[in-house]
Amino acid sequence: LSGTMAAIVCFIGLLIHIYSAEYMSHDEGHNRFFAYLNLFVAAMLTLLLADDLLLLFLGWEGVGICSYLLIGFWYSNSDNGRCAQKAVYLTRIGDVTFMIALFLLFVYGGTWSISQTLDMAGNWGADSPFAIAVATLFLIAALSKSAQFPFHVWLPDAMAGPTPVSALLHSSTMVTAGVYLIARLHPIFLQSQLVMNVIAIGGAVTALYAGITAISQTDIKRVLAYSTISQIGYMFLALGVGAFTAGIFHFLTHAFFKALLFLGAGAVIHAVHGEQNMLKMGGLRKRLPIVFATFVAGSAALAALPLITSGFYSKDFILWETYAFGHKALWISGIIAAVLTAWYSIRMVIYTFFGESYQGSVHRPGWRMALPLVLLAILALGAGFLETPHTLGSIHIWQHWMGSIFQVKTAYLPGIERDELMVQIVATLAGLTGLFLGFIVWKRRSWVQQWTQDGAGKGIHQLSQSGFFIDKIYNTLFVGGFQKLSQLLKREWVDTLLNGGLALVTGAYDAASASQSGRVRWYATGIVIGAALLAAGALWL
Repeated sequence: LSGTMAAIVCFIGLLIHIYSAEYMSHDEGHNRFFAYLNLFVAAMLTLLLADDLLLLFLGWEGVGICSYLLIGFWYSNSDNGRCAQKAVYLTRIGDVTFMIALFLLFVYGGTWSISQTLDMAGNWGADSPFAIAVATLFLIAALSKSAQFPFHVWLPDAMAGPTPVSALLHSSTMVTAGVYLIARLHPIFLQSQLVMNVIAIGGAVTALYAGITAISQTDIKRVLAYSTISQIGYMFLALGVGAFTAGIFHFLTHAFFKALLFLGAGAVIHAVHGEQNMLKMGGLRKRLPIVFATFVAGSAALAALPLITSGFYSKDFILWETYAFGHKALWISGIIAAVLTAWYSIRMVIYTFFGESYQGSVHRPGWRMALPLVLLAILALGAGFLETPHTLGSIHIWQHWMGSIFQVKTAYLPGIERDELMVQIVATLAGLTGLFLGFIVWKRRSWVQQWTQDGAGKGIHQLSQSGFFIDKIYNTLFVGGFQKLSQLLKREWVDTLLNGGLALVTGAYDAASASQSGRVRWYATGIVIGAALLAAGALWL
C-alpha cells in the first residue's frame, strides 16, 4: 500500500514539476514555489513510508504546513492568506485528535510501531470503548485532512494557490492522506462496526452534497474542488463498507484524471490570461486542441463513461461491492452521486470549450505543459483495465496485487452474483443520464437562467451555489462568536478583574520578599517563633 501510493505520488509529482517549470516561469516567486513544492512531496512520502505513527504524524503535519505555504503562495493578496489560514484551522482539529490517539496508544501498548499496534488491535475487543475511542479520533483526523463533511469548507478556498498546487493537493497528496490513514490502520477501524458505518454513511453524504454543490459553480477550479470532495467521499464509502481494495483503486484512477483536469484547467486559465469563470470562456476547443482533447479524456473518466475510461471501472468496483455487501441505501446514494458527477463534468466541458467563443487573445501551452497532459490522459483512460468485472473480461491484476494486505469480507451476500450485470447497467445509465441532463440544461440555459432568478428556483440555486450556506453558518457561529467574545473581553470590568489579580500576586510577592532581608537576627527570630508554634501544637494535640 505504501509503495504503491508513494510511486503514484512520485510519478504525478514529476509531471507536475515539469508542467510547473513552464506555468510558473515568469512568476517572481519561482524559486520559492519549487522549494515548497518539493517539500510538499517529501512530507507526503514521509507520511506514506513511515513505519511508526510518530513519524507518520511528522509527515501529516508536514503536508499541512506545506499546504498553508502553497495555498497562500501569493500572499500579497490578503484573501489568499485568509484561505491558507482557513485550511490550517480546519485541519488542525484533526491534528489534535490524531495526537490524542497517539497518547492513548502509547499508554495502552507502549509503542508507536504501526505493525505492533495493528497486531495489538485484535486484543482490544470488538466495539470496546477503547477501540471506538481510538478509531473515532483517527477518523476525525482523516475527515479533516481529506476535506470530508463537515470539515470540507477549506478545500474550495484552497484554490487561491497556483493551479499546479491544486493538481498535486487534490490528486495524490494532502487530501488523500485521510484515505491512506484509514486503509493503513484498517485493523483498528475493523474493531468498531459503529465507526465503519459512520465512515460509509459520511462518505455517501459527502459524495452527494459535493455533487449537488458542484453543478452550480462557475469557477472552473471550484467545480474541480467540489468534485474532489465528492470523489474522496466515494473512497470513504468504499472503506466504510469494507471494500478497501476498491477504495484504493479509485484513489489510483482519481489521481490520474484529477491531476489531468487540474493541469488542463491551469492550461486554460493560463491561455485566457488568468480568467477562471467558465461563463466567460467558451469556444476554446479549436484554439487549444491538445488541452481540449486531454481535458475531455479527464472529464470522461470523472463522469465514468462506460468501458473506455478508468473512472468507470473504479467507480463500478465501489458501487458493486457496496451493493454486494448489502448496503442498498448507500448504493442508491452512490448512483445519484454518479448522475451529478456526469452532469457537472459535461457542463464544465461545454462551458469551457463550446458555445460562444472567447474573444481575447489565447496563449497556447508549450511542450512542458502539453506532455504531462498527454501522459495523464492515457492513464486516465487506460488505468482502469487493471481491474475489470466478471462481465467485462474478469481482469484482476489490482485485486491480486493489493487485496492480500487487507482484512476484507470474504464473500458477498448469498446469490448476489446474478445481480452484477444489473448493477453495472444501472451505474452506466446513471452516468449517461447525468450527461444528458447536463447537455439539456445547457441547451435550455436561457430558461434555466430565468428560472434561477425568481421564486423557488432562485432559492434552490442559491442553496446549491453556496454549498447549503454551511460556510456562512460556520462564520456566524465560530468566527462571529469568537469576535464577540473578543469584544466582551475588551471591556473595562475584565481589565479591572485582571489588574486586581495582578495586584494580589504583586502584594503577596512583596510580603514574601520582605521576609528575605539577609539579616541573621530576623532569621533566628523566625526559627524561634516557628519552633514555639510547633511545640505549642504538639502539646495541644
